[in-house]
Amino acid sequence: MFLTACIVLIQAIALPVVSHNTLQAEKKKIILQHADTIEGGQTKAGDYRMVSGNVVFLDDTITLRCDRATDYEQENKIVLDGNVFMTDNSVEIYGEHGVYYTDREIGELSGKVRGRMVDNSLAGKSHRAVVNKATSQISLYDDVLVWHHEQQISGETILLHLKESDGGGKRKHVDEIQVINNAFFAARDTLSRSPVVYNQFSGKKMVILLNDNSKVTGITLTSQAESLYHLYNENRKPSGINYSSGDVIRMFFTDGILGKVKVTGNVEGKQYPESFRGNKKINLSTFAWRDKENPFKKKKRLP
Repeated sequence: MFLTACIVLIQAIALPVVSHNTLQAEKKKIILQHADTIEGGQTKAGDYRMVSGNVVFLDDTITLRCDRATDYEQENKIVLDGNVFMTDNSVEIYGEHGVYYTDREIGELSGKVRGRMVDNSLAGKSHRAVVNKATSQISLYDDVLVWHHEQQISGETILLHLKESDGGGKRKHVDEIQVINNAFFAARDTLSRSPVVYNQFSGKKMVILLNDNSKVTGITLTSQAESLYHLYNENRKPSGINYSSGDVIRMFFTDGILGKVKVTGNVEGKQYPESFRGNKKINLSTFAWRDKENPFKKKKRLP
């Protein structure tokens, strides 16, 4: 019996894993769906398990993939390394390194982080990200850039809040975007084909609200707020460009189209004639269209 037990233990440590295994079964069901190899050991902090090669973990609706992982049972965390991928049925996020806290259902990713909503309504990149399932929030840090259809959002920190979509199911959508420090929003003006122009908004902080169809319903800029947007008459003919600045700028949208702007506190403004349309000199000082940096944008094939 003793010899049999030893053989079983050796097989569990040394042989490749090709079927389901349960880690931390006593505390929480984290399923190791696949790994090429697995080994175990012990440190002063407690037991650990190392897996490598096509690693896949399952935690309820969350799937984790990576090249290598170490599960620290006593610390309730799994350290992930190499081609880290985290997803549920709403969002996909990638990184070079990561840590997943099994008791709190929080994932931290670092390196060249990139992510997108499964429905392709939003995509982004950063150097660090935190995914919190309990609060339905994704936090992106360090030179963050997010694309929302023909709109580009940037800042030092961007917080995405997810809300369960109407109509049942567990699919979620982004209903609020908070941009902290050097907040900038640029949207290609879809009414102008030539020249290509952009409506631009900036401030120290920005809050963007979206509806269930992922269309912007409102934007609020606070502190050092600036806006530059193109005007049209009732026949949708260009009628000039407006520049405004103030302590707070609030914008209201109908079906994703800007309808009203309210500026308060230290208000300044300027109206450019139509002849300035397409003139880069009137762009806000921090404007930069960085569409080529979108890691999910399909590259055009050369003929």
